[in-house]
Amino acid sequence: MTDRILVARIGAPHGVRGEVRLFIFAEDPETVRDYTPLTDADGRRSFAITALRPGKDHFVARLAGVDDRTAAEALTNIDLYVPRDALPDTGDDDTFYQADLLGLRVENEAGTAIGTVTALHDFGAGDVLEYAPEGDGRGRTLMVPFTRIAVPVVDVAGGRVVLAADFIDAGTERPEPGEDTAG
Repeated sequence: MTDRILVARIGAPHGVRGEVRLFIFAEDPETVRDYTPLTDADGRRSFAITALRPGKDHFVARLAGVDDRTAAEALTNIDLYVPRDALPDTGDDDTFYQADLLGLRVENEAGTAIGTVTALHDFGAGDVLEYAPEGDGRGRTLMVPFTRIAVPVVDVAGGRVVLAADFIDAGTERPEPGEDTAG
């Protein structure tokens, strides 16, 4: 389990006065303003949100000390993390933070390890679980829908997720960087 949780990503500048697009990964986006400290990936820089409003498919934020477009541009694609202990307890076994899934063992229904969770994505049509198959020396990963049908068991405490048999061989293979995917 990680001691820091990714809660937002700074996007491109919004306008010329230092505002940024903010992509928030919290269940209640308004709460991200209250999380402190918000830090970058290595924990060296801290950020404070001084204003937040909804945008079209993102939020627009003003960050303390960011007063012009140039300063905002320098922050594009920075991930914002918060200490786990600053977040509320999930309260039950069926609720977890997405970060808790990273590194979990992926098993088939018989309990045989078939891989390791590498990421959880939301491409707009629902969450997708990405995993690296056991013994695959090619660095490839597979993706399956993150639904109860495809992933009937999420056992964070036990360090595992279980894939339904119909989805084990039907995963979508992610191409290697630079690999031509056009037919």
